[in-house]
Amino acid sequence: MFNQFVRLSDLAGNRFGHVFADADKAQFLVVVEAETAGLGLGFERGPEDLTDLPAFIGHEALKPDLSKHDVRIFAEIVDAPKMDIAAIVARAREFAADGADIIDIGCLPDVPFPHLEKSVAALVDAGFTVSIDSADVDELRRGARAGAGYMLSLNESTLPAADETDAVPVLIPTPHDDLDSLCRAIDKFSARGRPFIADPILDPIHFGFTQSIMRYYELRRRYPDVEILMGIANLTELTDADTTGVTALIMGVISELRINNVLVVQVSPHARRAVREADLARRIMYAARESASLPVGIHPGLMGLRDRLPFPVTPAEIVAMAAKITDPNFRIEVGEDGIHVSNRDGHHLGDDPFKLFPRLEVKDDGAHAFYLGVELARAQIAWQLGKRYVQDQPLNWGCAVDDAARDRLTFKAAGSTLAKRRKRKPKGKRK
Repeated sequence: MFNQFVRLSDLAGNRFGHVFADADKAQFLVVVEAETAGLGLGFERGPEDLTDLPAFIGHEALKPDLSKHDVRIFAEIVDAPKMDIAAIVARAREFAADGADIIDIGCLPDVPFPHLEKSVAALVDAGFTVSIDSADVDELRRGARAGAGYMLSLNESTLPAADETDAVPVLIPTPHDDLDSLCRAIDKFSARGRPFIADPILDPIHFGFTQSIMRYYELRRRYPDVEILMGIANLTELTDADTTGVTALIMGVISELRINNVLVVQVSPHARRAVREADLARRIMYAARESASLPVGIHPGLMGLRDRLPFPVTPAEIVAMAAKITDPNFRIEVGEDGIHVSNRDGHHLGDDPFKLFPRLEVKDDGAHAFYLGVELARAQIAWQLGKRYVQDQPLNWGCAVDDAARDRLTFKAAGSTLAKRRKRKPKGKRK
């Protein structure tokens, strides 16, 4: 195992990152990227943990380009009539930053929307592509005339409204489970030679979900080339399950059926990352499909609660490393058997930070005690869930939380508790 950390800098005027060395075999291995202006060499950053290095070096597969996808995301602002124009534009910017391609202005039944036209115009002026979403055909007309590029939704009886505008209509069946109705609308609109999108409507679980999946399948079978939209809110919003997994599964269906558009809603607090999750899922599924592979090992961002390799070091290896510690600083590791806390004075194992804490003898050092409390809490969560724990690093929750950007070619700055301890002056004799 590479067990000695070395840092090189200012070599040939370039700043290298980390180099790991095996002191016994005098071997060196560069595992991170570097600023290589003038060297003519390429460097690639390796994994955070050395235990992942063999897989990194021997992994010949798939280094997918996640910049590619073939699904457009419509992100709906569901309560637009109750928001002012500034708030609507602000929400649109948030959705776009999370990956939305089209901002969908949702209208509410029996709720006046006097600023509909101004809202659409403001979004268009800000550079957004806009869709108008309403069961009221008059609101669809108003939005389209104001500049919306898409109308959600029209059926057999309301098709003539599409002739009054250049907006692309989304066609739906009526009643909503009547696929033949949708097919008739498709045939009528296809004869006009204008673009459109078809939506067979996804139903919630136990209210027609499986049957609605079959409608999407049958629609694709009948019309191999038609553009299709699937609104996934009836699944993500109306299922008490973590939306990362739900989104991954439904985006897999979307990928298999070559569905080109997805309508995403994030209203429920548990679905507050729905747009970002859909964005990552469409990229993962596209990469897997194009490489004829499973959606495994492409990107971990949809695995928020658990990791595939949560405990990379065995308990025996942790014990062996702990025996070599010669300083008073605590090392915290998480193994299959629990939380390990070690320094030169001892090695402690447990699964409850409250039971571990009295053995660490830091009750007179408030800053150190606070630091250990935070780290042990992280370690406990990681052990309980089966997540990777790295001391001094926040747990990785995938795309469920923001990942703070940091310069990975520099040492991490000392935390507030350590910085405070360093500033503390030794006690002197009173005069």
